[in-house]
Amino acid sequence: MAVFGVLAAALGAVGLVSPTAQLSLLGLAAPGERAAGGFTPAFMTASSMAALNMGVYYVLAALADWRSFFRWTVPFRLLTCTVFTVAALGGRAPDVFVGVGLWEGAGAVATTAVALRYERRPRAQEGAVARGRPVS
Repeated sequence: MAVFGVLAAALGAVGLVSPTAQLSLLGLAAPGERAAGGFTPAFMTASSMAALNMGVYYVLAALADWRSFFRWTVPFRLLTCTVFTVAALGGRAPDVFVGVGLWEGAGAVATTAVALRYERRPRAQEGAVARGRPVS
């Protein structure tokens, strides 16, 4: 969780400082000049700020060992995976969004769900009993 949070916060900061760099990291071409009705800079600012905030939330949740938060992230990250993938396959977003969606889905399953399952193993329960805490 902390690693994901740091990455999200760092990438959000990159997008705030240099939207062009952020777009190139995503494999997207940065527009040369803002056309009338073009809001790429505004969208990059909003999404980068959201990523920075989300990254901080993840780091704080990891520091607090807030397991409920960890569990809540899995279905919502899988929802993000679905939305990004469907948007790309439907032509609403560039093809690179399939990769972003798959990265998000794999991260939700591989890092969060697997880690939570691993921590529920009997060894973790033995440690809780040894510290005088009941195991549920």
